[in-house]
Amino acid sequence: MKAQYYGHPQNQFWKLLEQVLDAPLFDMPYRERLKTLLAHRIGLWDVIGGCERAGSLDSAIRNATNNRFRRVARVAAGLRRVCFNGKTAGRLEPLFAEQGYETRVLPSSSPANTMSFPTKLRWWRKALARNEGQVRRVTGHRSPIAGHARSC
Repeated sequence: MKAQYYGHPQNQFWKLLEQVLDAPLFDMPYRERLKTLLAHRIGLWDVIGGCERAGSLDSAIRNATNNRFRRVARVAAGLRRVCFNGKTAGRLEPLFAEQGYETRVLPSSSPANTMSFPTKLRWWRKALARNEGQVRRVTGHRSPIAGHARSC
């Protein structure tokens, strides 16, 4: 395990954001990728704090516990939009919407999601479009996501 967000080479997360941001993320070292996201006012965060999972499929997640969001809210006081990478992370979307955040559940960047890359890209571009006066952040789902489910 790489201990990196979206470290599996077949996961399309970095390729999607590379297209959305027009930045060569996929070829950058991991730390540079993160710095580039922050420069574009995008953060990553796991919605699942811990779980049991055999393999890399979200369907294999058992005994999940939610991550604490208070710290993210303190660090990113200007946070307005929370995007969830896939349905597993998106299960927590109502909790964030109830707190007044603008939310989007995006098609998963996982290779298990067979939606075409161009279709995923349209969703991601729309969700991450910068609107005047708004801050954008991605929280999401870690494979082998900021909401993001996590590798456990």
